[in-house]
Amino acid sequence: MDNYLEYIVKDTDNLTRIDKFLTELDNDLSRSTIKKMIEENKVKVNGHFVKVSYKTKTKDFIEITELDLTETEIIPTKMDIDIVYEDENLLVINKQSGLVVHPAPGHYKDTLVNGLMYYINDLSNINGELRPGIVHRIDKDTSGLLMVAKNNKSHVILAEELKNKKTHREYIALVDGVIKNKTGKINAPIGRSKSNRLKMDVVSSGKSAVTHFEVLETFENKTLIKCILETGRTHQIRVHLAYIKHPVVGDYIYGNARLNDFGQYLHAKTLGFTHPITKEYMKFNSELPTEFKSLLDTLRN
Repeated sequence: MDNYLEYIVKDTDNLTRIDKFLTELDNDLSRSTIKKMIEENKVKVNGHFVKVSYKTKTKDFIEITELDLTETEIIPTKMDIDIVYEDENLLVINKQSGLVVHPAPGHYKDTLVNGLMYYINDLSNINGELRPGIVHRIDKDTSGLLMVAKNNKSHVILAEELKNKKTHREYIALVDGVIKNKTGKINAPIGRSKSNRLKMDVVSSGKSAVTHFEVLETFENKTLIKCILETGRTHQIRVHLAYIKHPVVGDYIYGNARLNDFGQYLHAKTLGFTHPITKEYMKFNSELPTEFKSLLDTLRN
């Protein structure tokens, strides 16, 4: 999917000609490139090819089937990165909510990778030019811990540990509604949604996905839980919690929330793994973001 882009026009978007709209959506592609792609029938709106003069409308479903990446250059960018641990083989980063992990169609600038490339010269290249060093990712609006590999040897070993379900990952989530069970296990396969390709969903044809949860605190109409991932599917926790009718607070894709300045109240709090070189078991914890703590204080009071 690295050369594919889908987008649903929101009522808050600036409605204008399709070439101008897409240029503003993806500043890394020039208007002339977008125009050429439209003329070459690489752009569909609501399933139909359009002309350059087409004017976007709310709820339009835009697809670019062959995104031209030739103009893309990953530019090192100075930014504040919360580095929890670093040695010559790897880093552990505490990512803030709102930060995209790696460049992708529609978002090439100001990602964690841009910041890492400013900070360090060499990262593993196993995942290609757009995802150097990225062993695993967490969603843009999720905060918390993730591993970054500095070399290919470390990357392969860390990725293998993830694949074999030996990496320990705990998340803290604030969800809508009151969960009555103290603990639970959600075992439901996840795949691309049949009704909206921008979303994941519980589908019978999906890949196996297992999430364990434990209730930490209950409020009047919300619940604070700890989630432990047994598998690592795209949007797994968000999809599973929405599936049991307790979506993550602030999740505007799988829940009922509106876009907000903070993001969703989901934090990758604990990360444990075996060091790829020293073979020492390492475990890291991170504090909840200030905004997360503030909302919990408000609920408690």
